[in-house]
Amino acid sequence: MIPTWLIWTVIALLGVGTLLLRFSFLGLIGQRPLPDWALRHLRYTAVAVLPGLVAPLVLWPEATGGATDPARLLSALAVLGVGVLSRSTIGAMLAGAATLYAVLILLAVV
Repeated sequence: MIPTWLIWTVIALLGVGTLLLRFSFLGLIGQRPLPDWALRHLRYTAVAVLPGLVAPLVLWPEATGGATDPARLLSALAVLGVGVLSRSTIGAMLAGAATLYAVLILLAVV
C-alpha cells in the first residue's frame, strides 16, 4: 500500500509541473507571436493526443477485463474507414457506435 503522504506529494508535484508547463507558454510567451514552425506543429497536437487516449480503450477495454475484443476492433476500423472516406467526424462516430452495438448483439446471439 502506498502511504497517503506520498500520494499527495506526487499529486502536488504533478500540479506544480503542469502549472510550470502552462506558464512557460502562456506567461512567458503570452503576448509575443509564435514562429510559423511552432504554429504549424501545434496544429497537430489534438491529432497526436487523440490516438493515445483511444488506443487503450480499443485494445485493453475495461468492459472485457483488459482482453482485446473483436467488437471494439471492428468498430475502430469502421470509424477509421468512414472517417477517411467521408471526412465526417459525426459520420465516423455514428458508424463506430452502430458497428460496436451490432457486433456486440451478434456475438451475444451466437
